[in-house]
Formats: sequence, C-alpha cells, structure tokens
Amino acid sequence: MSSLNDQGNLMYLYIDEIEPGDGTNTPEFLISATAKTLNETGGRNWVPVIIKEVGEDQYKVIGNSFIFAVAKAAGLEKVWCIIADESEETEKISKILSGEKIPQINLSTATRDEIKAALQYLIEKPDSKLKGVKLPVVTNRIDEAPRQYWKDFKPITKLGCGITTAKVNALKEVFFLTPQPIPEPEKVNLSTATKDEISSALQYLIEQPDSKLKQVDIEKATNRIDEAPRQYWKNLEPITKLGCGITKVKVNALKEVFFLTPEPIPEIITDRNILNSMTVTDLKKMAKKQEIPGYTKKKKEELVELLSVIN
Repeated sequence: MSSLNDQGNLMYLYIDEIEPGDGTNTPEFLISATAKTLNETGGRNWVPVIIKEVGEDQYKVIGNSFIFAVAKAAGLEKVWCIIADESEETEKISKILSGEKIPQINLSTATRDEIKAALQYLIEKPDSKLKGVKLPVVTNRIDEAPRQYWKDFKPITKLGCGITTAKVNALKEVFFLTPQPIPEPEKVNLSTATKDEISSALQYLIEQPDSKLKQVDIEKATNRIDEAPRQYWKNLEPITKLGCGITKVKVNALKEVFFLTPEPIPEIITDRNILNSMTVTDLKKMAKKQEIPGYTKKKKEELVELLSVIN
C-alpha cells in the first residue's frame, strides 16, 4: 500500500493499474468527443483523476470518473492522478466535489436558509416533481415544524405546503434525517389541555415502537378530542365515540400520558354534543333532577332530545 507521503501527491500512473470504481453515467457521445479533443491537444489530462490505493500498484477511481473514462477512450497509456486516503468520508467528498454526487443536508438541524436553498434547487430542476410548490410557504412550514423528531419525510405531507405523498420522495435527493428521541411528556390533564398539548402527547404515543396508535391520524384525533366536552369526562372511554380511529382496543394506550380531573356535570345541560357524550346513567340522573316524567324508560336518543329542549 502507498505510504502517507503519497497521499495528496500528483502522480503519473499507468491506466491499466486503475479500476474505474463506480464509473460515470455521462452519455457516450460526450466521452468520445472529449477523448478526441484530448488527443488533438496533447493527450494530457490537466484535471487529474482522484484515486485511492487498493493493493500494491493497484488503484481505484473515487472522483472525476468522467475524466478517467475519457482517458480510457482516448487510449492513453498513463493518466495524471491525485492519491487520496482510504476513508469513506474522503471518497464521499471527492464525488461531491467532482459533481458526481449531490450533497445532502440534515433536515433535522438545517437552518432556514439551508432548507430554502435545497428546496429551490429541487423546484427548479427540469421535470421536477415539485413544480408549482411555493418556495416561501414550504420553507416556512418545514422550518417551523418539529423536524428534529421526524423519522421520515411523511410529516411534510401534513403541513399543507403543497408537498403531497406523491411528491415527498423527491426530497430524499438533498435531505436526510437524524431524528432525536421524542422526549417523554409530563402527564397531561386532558380535562383542561390545550390543543397543542393534546397534539404533542398523541405524537409521542403514536411514534413509540410497537404503538397501538400507529395508524391514527394525529390531526383528526387532536381536533375531535379538542372539540369534545372533555371537561366532564370521568374516563377516556368517550374518545372511542369520536370517530377518530381510537377504538376500545386502543384507548388504554392514552393512559400513559393523559389523566382527567372532571368538573361536576351541571344540573342543566342543553348542548347536544355534551349530552351525546354522556352515559345513559348520567342522562337519567339529570332527567330525574329535572323531574322529567317517564325518564326511566327512555333510550339515550330520547333523553338527549328531551334534555336539549329544557328551558
């Protein structure tokens, strides 16, 4: 293997000692036409090939693969090269510097300007899947989102920024993620919690390994729970009636982060939403206090109807 003294040196090596590595996807016309021009101008590749040593007098191209392909096509016996070290980082940066690999940025930690520049590159590419996406809108929505916790790019499709499920994979060309673990939230009082507190707690539960809530739509569940008369709930069972994907099988998972401090149910309630969320037993108790005749034989729908029209 080469000594450290060779690394970084410009060397004139036999081309048959060099493996092409990943090669180049440059069209054959450009390779052959450039090879002809190279031969017509002295046959010296003034821009060197970047290589690493893989054995005694054996090398592999890790950058400027196009130049190596041109030298081969031109029939050169020797080619000018720079010998790099053998690290993966060096190979990666060599490909990026020679334009053979697109640099990526960490969306988990990227600045707003970095996000904007990367998105602009994607949007302006020919035949881009992101054509029509408004750069300022998508930049702001992504920058303001809790992207440090994202495990994939799917949450972007929920931001209302024009990047749909069909378009989101285009982001992988320039972005990658190194998600932080979602911090375990303090117990949240669901009786009084804000919408943001409900959303954060649900997100924590949904993203846990083997979560029973994996398929729950977090936005839908948050809205349904936030709008419900949860201040009167004595347990979490009413959530199963909200049509938000949290069934009786799943509801117990909520106990990890939510608790309740129910308010006393008023003697008179006429709001149908609240009445519908109550049990038949509680409805009958309310009907009894209001001296509604025949309440003991009424079904829930009838009790709700009677109680909702009490003056």
